[in-house]
Amino acid sequence: MDFRTELAAFLRSRRARLRPEDAGARPFGGRRRVPGLRREELAELAGVSVDYYVRLEQGRTHNVSDAVLDAVARALRLDDAERAHLGHLTRALRHPASTPPAPQPVRAGVKVLLGALDGVPAYVVGRRLDILGSNGPARALFTDFDALPAEQRNVAWLHFLDPGVRSRYPDQEAWQETARDTVAALRMDLGRHPCDDRLCDLLGELSVRSDEFSALWAEQLVREHSHGVERLRHPAAGELTLRRETLRLPDAPDQALVTYAADEGTPSRAALALLSARGRDQRCGEGNATGLRRPERPTARTPKKTLSLDRSTV
Repeated sequence: MDFRTELAAFLRSRRARLRPEDAGARPFGGRRRVPGLRREELAELAGVSVDYYVRLEQGRTHNVSDAVLDAVARALRLDDAERAHLGHLTRALRHPASTPPAPQPVRAGVKVLLGALDGVPAYVVGRRLDILGSNGPARALFTDFDALPAEQRNVAWLHFLDPGVRSRYPDQEAWQETARDTVAALRMDLGRHPCDDRLCDLLGELSVRSDEFSALWAEQLVREHSHGVERLRHPAAGELTLRRETLRLPDAPDQALVTYAADEGTPSRAALALLSARGRDQRCGEGNATGLRRPERPTARTPKKTLSLDRSTV
């Protein structure tokens, strides 16, 4: 992973979305070939020299202070997630060595909680959006995660590469909304764990096998995997409108409990009750609780691909 390219593309994308008059910058003369703030305008807003900002954007300043990053973030009007990502990228330049992925054990108490959430589909995600555990209603709603190979038990892999999971969304708009959230969460995770080889392999596979992923990745989306409303369609339960909540687990900041709940008194609540009953009728690992064909495991390894935020390389 080339984090100099990553940092440069991220900062360029944030400059491009701001006009000088909107940012309160003094416009520099001359015809503009690209939209957004020029480096000179941003440097003036952030209170740094143009040369210093150029070196920062090019990843040639390894000891940039938090005060400078805060000033650049204010000038670019970054939100909290974007500011955190900027800090992650600059730190990655100082510590570029890769490290083997660490285990992601789920606490016994969390496993008990998953089983106790009867009527509420829920699963635990970790780094890379790996699915570390799930309950019966979640397996009935999406797919039998436990029956999948380990490399496919991943929210992003399933969303972009599994046709069965994709069929759970009633239309392209519903699928696209969740796709954007998924890509944004992956980029946030890349900043937190820049030396995670498995994450880089996952991003490479997605970029090779999914043009839709590549297009969204190039948009530089960054935000936490938090909450939202998802519209789904199940072959047995019909269409559902569910509220997704992502709850970070104490003492395991890389893990989160993701739940899907329906408003009381709605058809979606009744549909979830049906799915929960189906999930109870299936023993864990005895087949696909949804009744859909399991995704086939690829017969050949996908070639690795060097990632960059530049469209030409993703």
